[in-house]
Amino acid sequence: MVAFRPTRHRGSRAPVPDERQASPVLASATAVTPSVKSPRPRPAAAAPTVTDPALVKRAVKAAALGNAMEWFDFGVYSYIAVTLGKVFFPSGNPTAQLLSTFGAFAAAFLVRPLGGMVFGPLGDRVGRQKVLALTMIMMAAGTFAIGLIPSYASIGVGAPLLLLAARLVQGFSTGGEYAGASTFIAEYAPDKKRGFFGSWLEFGTLAGYIGGAGLVTLMTALLSADDLTSWGWRIPFLIAGPMGIIGLYLRMRLEETPAFAAEVEKAESSRPKVPLREMITSQWPALLLCMALVLVFNVTDYMLLSYMPSYLTSELKYDETHGLLVVLGVMALMMIVQPFAGALTDRVGRRPVIAAGCAGFLFLSVPAVLLIRQGSLLAVGLGMGALGLLLVCFTAAMPAALPALFPTRVRYGSLSIGFNISVSLFGGTTPLAVTALIGATGNLMMPAYYMMAAAVVGGFAAWRMAETAGKPLPGSAPSIEAPR
Repeated sequence: MVAFRPTRHRGSRAPVPDERQASPVLASATAVTPSVKSPRPRPAAAAPTVTDPALVKRAVKAAALGNAMEWFDFGVYSYIAVTLGKVFFPSGNPTAQLLSTFGAFAAAFLVRPLGGMVFGPLGDRVGRQKVLALTMIMMAAGTFAIGLIPSYASIGVGAPLLLLAARLVQGFSTGGEYAGASTFIAEYAPDKKRGFFGSWLEFGTLAGYIGGAGLVTLMTALLSADDLTSWGWRIPFLIAGPMGIIGLYLRMRLEETPAFAAEVEKAESSRPKVPLREMITSQWPALLLCMALVLVFNVTDYMLLSYMPSYLTSELKYDETHGLLVVLGVMALMMIVQPFAGALTDRVGRRPVIAAGCAGFLFLSVPAVLLIRQGSLLAVGLGMGALGLLLVCFTAAMPAALPALFPTRVRYGSLSIGFNISVSLFGGTTPLAVTALIGATGNLMMPAYYMMAAAVVGGFAAWRMAETAGKPLPGSAPSIEAPR
């Protein structure tokens, strides 16, 4: 037997097995290692990649900052929507203003799948690092541009058109952001700590949302309504400029992931182009599984972080400021638990944690919403806190579980397609769908029933997925952490 000595790599890996092997999508899938009954000799195992802990931490920071920036904008836009309506859509009708503002907000979701179909395959072709640098530039530019747009009073109908254009740029770039960032972290992290490092991606999401919503709350308290409408609303968007420069600097300093570098090595030249159709047709079982997992992840995420503040205010007549503070408190709690939950997925597996989250939403959504409907601050806090802790089961596990569904040669592209289609169809439409269901039925328990339905879909997906914790990514050599 030939022994292989692990070597330290910064931007490349040792040769890896042929990636035509099956991806571990279903628990019942055929094993990728040769059968013991095969007359052919078993090929020697590929030499593992020894990861540099400092380099992994830099990769995690650079990837998480992009997610933080995306949700910073999300928090700012959501909580300053009334002011933006007055600035860009001065119809005199507050309801029409708000609808117009959220219409521009929703437009970003429509172009996310298009962004995924462009940036995902491009990331598989030219590299993860280059595409993530490009999405960071576009995201920062789109957000910064909103802060520079003249008001409707200054240029008329051109103002809302420019706002819509900036939102489309943001949405298009976001289509390549999450899949790329989760792929980037997954391909850098050692196999036994992929869940822990991946959990920091959603830590960035929560930090960005708290930062955006908290900044708007602070500005609302410190500035008069006139100052906020005339110039104050621009400040949060202009902050995106420096944030983008910092994020771009961090991402440009990184080397390509070892998994992608190994793919280029195998090809002995630039990566061969994989047609978009092949990314779908050759990976359709994994794509369906990905979309089901993303459905339960994003329905519950958007329900808690986006819809519940409006539910508290419009349906339960709860004080708007208190409702926002409760949501911010829940997100702070989730941030504290997030890294520990990520480490837990490395010890017990992704499937048990995801399944526990689905079971929790199936059986505890009704009690939690009943607590929220009770109306007291303690009851609302307990109900929201329970839903937040259940959501952590997904935010901690998904960044490591989703990239492991696909082989390296199509990982970025296939994950971008599956993730963004599911978010656009199910996640982004959650507030609208639940509001419509409450209006049609008059049943204020609809948020609970909606989350329960999503939990059933997610539970089925968790049952069908293969466990990937502690294992190499499909098509990649084992990845181990360098001894300290």
